[in-house]
Amino acid sequence: MKKVLIIVGPTGSGKTGLSIKLAKKFDGEIISGDSIQVYQGLNIGSAKITEAEMEGIRHYGIDILSSKDSYNVYDFQKSARKYIDEISDKNKLPMIVGGTGLYIKACIYDYVFKDEEIDLKKIVEYEKRGNEDLYNELLKVDKKSAEKIHLNNRKRVIRALLIHHSGNKSKSEMESTQKKELLYDAFIVGCTIDRKILYERINQRVADMVNAGLKDEIKALLNQEVTFNHHSMQGIGYKEWKEYFEGKISEEEVIGLIQKHTRNFAKRQYTWFNNQMKINWVDMQNEKEVEEMINKIEVWYGSKIGKS
Repeated sequence: MKKVLIIVGPTGSGKTGLSIKLAKKFDGEIISGDSIQVYQGLNIGSAKITEAEMEGIRHYGIDILSSKDSYNVYDFQKSARKYIDEISDKNKLPMIVGGTGLYIKACIYDYVFKDEEIDLKKIVEYEKRGNEDLYNELLKVDKKSAEKIHLNNRKRVIRALLIHHSGNKSKSEMESTQKKELLYDAFIVGCTIDRKILYERINQRVADMVNAGLKDEIKALLNQEVTFNHHSMQGIGYKEWKEYFEGKISEEEVIGLIQKHTRNFAKRQYTWFNNQMKINWVDMQNEKEVEEMINKIEVWYGSKIGKS
């Protein structure tokens, strides 16, 4: 089985710095496991890694789509598996880094998605409808899937509806047939820090994003006729601005919402990862723990050590 090193954790937990350090040590190349960083023009709100931060390490899956394109877990699965093959063929270590747990799980486990026919009329219809309306329809046609998807996770709700209307098995029926077996020899590192410190970091990071021009980034996207119904604008840091530009809330309220939603998402990420995968958690504020984790990775990876 091909080896894949995976680094997960919430925003502000130290994933980026650790990933660069490990990529240098084990001669790795990095696949982004983020659902928003695929989009061009969504830089500040997605905390997209900069060229300087990459430190010469090649990254895949960043800036590969227009902000008006659609992207889902099936698209990620196809592209990430292709990247894994490409990186492995160069005798380098494939690394997936990000916080979108479902994307990562769908890539490394035997999830099979039927390449459902794209019903353009349905997509246009769904884009005009509200989140609650769409979710209520999913409850009627595929209750099991609806129970696993949050009301405001518009992208996943629409995908489940498209699967249903394609005439194939429902999303929940498709998932029930999976054996849930790993396709790769995967070592999964989970970055964690003290919850209070994490929340302080998140609050400060959001403030820094706003100071760096997040509102102007949103304005530029809207001027390019990107709307809040596009998939790219469904991420935390972007969707909260909708009511601001409609004149319903203040900028201070937007900042508070982004901070709150990011903290809540971080909490859900920890729960999700603990329940869905075998994670090797490491306290990123404990240097000894970090070094011990690197030693564990070295044992797992074997003799194929790259540059140090």
